[in-house]
Amino acid sequence: MEERKGMEIYMTNVLLVDDEALLLESLEIILTVNRIRVIGTAHDGEEALSILEHRQCEIALVDLNMKGMGGVELIRRMKRLYPDIKILVLTTFYDDTNITNAIAGGADGYLLKGSGKDAILGAIERIMGGQSVIDEKVMQRMAALMQGSGGHSVANRELFSDMTEREKEICTLLAKGYSNRQIADELYISEGTVKNYISSIYDKTGIHDRSKLIVAMKG
Repeated sequence: MEERKGMEIYMTNVLLVDDEALLLESLEIILTVNRIRVIGTAHDGEEALSILEHRQCEIALVDLNMKGMGGVELIRRMKRLYPDIKILVLTTFYDDTNITNAIAGGADGYLLKGSGKDAILGAIERIMGGQSVIDEKVMQRMAALMQGSGGHSVANRELFSDMTEREKEICTLLAKGYSNRQIADELYISEGTVKNYISSIYDKTGIHDRSKLIVAMKG
């Protein structure tokens, strides 16, 4: 009995928001068998907010295209009302508008529904550990978005005005979807040095998330 109580302490409380009943049912089964507690399921944003008034939640898995209040509006309201709740977008849509609005609104991760069980479980674990998670296809779309908005240059001049030329160079590579290792290889510096530069960029911009930094660069 004591062991059971110990297990429950470490279970994550998750809210599922999607207007597809079969998907909600499948997700609930997958999460439950992996010791993740589903505290509620909602078919739109209004229902989700109603559930959050009465139940404790740590992370919400949110679709974007729903009847009634959609995912983007829900993300904005959740981050305003419940800033500590993490949000993982789980959707089929990865067009420019949805990606930009969801991440700018405060989403901590963005996965496509076809990612599979392991990717979803891994994303929840990483987000709860303080990391951001972006689907590879979404990251490629974000990189294309940046290329279309100004090529190499940093788009938001005011936000990035205090950066050194090297930091701007690293921002450009981040916008192309490069990993820290790829940036290090491209610039002939160590991966540790890349991490130091990125930390400095975060401090100067006040943005401590790679995906949100890319969205800000587009602005």
